[in-house]
Amino acid sequence: MQSPLKTNPIGSQKNNSSKSLFQINFRQYSMIIALVFIMVFFQIITDGLLLKPLNITNLILQNSYILVLAVGMLLVIVTGHIDLSVGSVAAFVGAISAIMMVNYEMSPFLAIVISLVLGAVIGAWQGFWIAYVRIPAFIVTLAGMLLFRGLTMIVLEGKSIAPFPESFQKISSGFIPDLTSGGSLHLLTILIGIALSIVIIFFQWKNRRNQLKHQFEVQPFGLFVLKLVGMIVILNIFTFVLATYEGIPNILIVLGVLIVIYTFVTNKTKAGRHIYAIGGNEKAALLSGIKTKKMTFMVFVNMGVLSALSGLLFAARLNAATPKAGNLFELDAIAACFIGGASAYGGIGTIPGAIIGGLVMGIMNNGMSLMGLGVDWQQGIKGLVLLAAVAFDIYNKNKAQ
Repeated sequence: MQSPLKTNPIGSQKNNSSKSLFQINFRQYSMIIALVFIMVFFQIITDGLLLKPLNITNLILQNSYILVLAVGMLLVIVTGHIDLSVGSVAAFVGAISAIMMVNYEMSPFLAIVISLVLGAVIGAWQGFWIAYVRIPAFIVTLAGMLLFRGLTMIVLEGKSIAPFPESFQKISSGFIPDLTSGGSLHLLTILIGIALSIVIIFFQWKNRRNQLKHQFEVQPFGLFVLKLVGMIVILNIFTFVLATYEGIPNILIVLGVLIVIYTFVTNKTKAGRHIYAIGGNEKAALLSGIKTKKMTFMVFVNMGVLSALSGLLFAARLNAATPKAGNLFELDAIAACFIGGASAYGGIGTIPGAIIGGLVMGIMNNGMSLMGLGVDWQQGIKGLVLLAAVAFDIYNKNKAQ
């Protein structure tokens, strides 16, 4: 005789999986919802200035170097470390690139390659002390922040170097050419938006079918369609707005390539899984055969390369190398990662999340500037937002335990 007190394990598993799916989706999309609300708020407060085509283009150009840093910083934070030197490294590499291109008239292509290699060497230097000597990353990168800021002022002799060659400037301030000339709309930008929409639909549908095939829990079909439609609509509105101005900036192509590559690496490769394993539990990762020292070393080499790229982009945007370049870049990059869902404990975070966090910071900066708020107010408000994001992460972690 069956006891009336016996529970239904299948129903319990279904409820638990549904609850887990809801928690994952909430964490994944909460910052997207917050980003939309922030955009709507500043759009209303600024009387429609925020989403003007010119301002959206400026948003992309002004925040590109922070978003590049956020991509690398996300990997550093996922492994359970931090890098305080990225702003100083960006300034130092920008200064060296100016000396090569302006003072010695070196080819921009060769100067860019040398600058990126220099960034990798700097990352290797710091990664060695962190991964193999086991000095805490906070101390090593704090020393790096002071060292490379000092070297920047030494090589520049306290002066700015400018101007850069025009071909180099276009990396950060140029736009992709259109198929036609003289039209009111940038036709190629519209076509790129349509092509990207088709690619997104294909991969989203393929990913859902694979999940169903392997009996994974998936979103309800209606929610999946709603999400997909929302993504396509937003993408095409975005590309249409860009098409009404100059089209897609060159830097947006660079960012897009970085996002795709690093999202693939973190989600689909063994190296990506090892990075998350180290951040989740380094001792367990070591016992499972992961070369934790080597992976940590490579994460900081990667951070050095992206810091160098950020410095190049900033120098091209400013059309000068200055001793004060890169000031507080590290704090904006760290804030972008935490606001975008990275955990202060390591092991959690996504590349798209870091980009969304960077956009939140960038839109807040831009919106507050359009409102006429001073830098003092802006810094204070950004600090509160960062504190709230980390508190939210800790609350979720404690709730899950």
